Amino acid sequence: MVRLFANITAGHIIILGFISLIFIFGQNSVAGGYTISVVSVGLAIFINFLELLVAFIQAFVFTLLSAIFLGMAVEEEHH
Repeated sequence: MVRLFANITAGHIIILGFISLIFIFGQNSVAGGYTISVVSVGLAIFINFLELLVAFIQAFVFTLLSAIFLGMAVEEEHH
């Protein structure tokens, strides 16, 4: 749970960094802001999909490990 929270938080911070680049470059020149905005939005969308993929992989691994643990914890009948 902590690992998933940390990955989601890190992904959001990276996306926030890319979006803030638009305002930083926009302060220097309007053309620089428009130019970096295309790159920043593209990278933010890529990081968002990467973050979604990592969340699905971690949820799958957590479910798999939980199922294995529960399967090992249940005592089978002896014949």
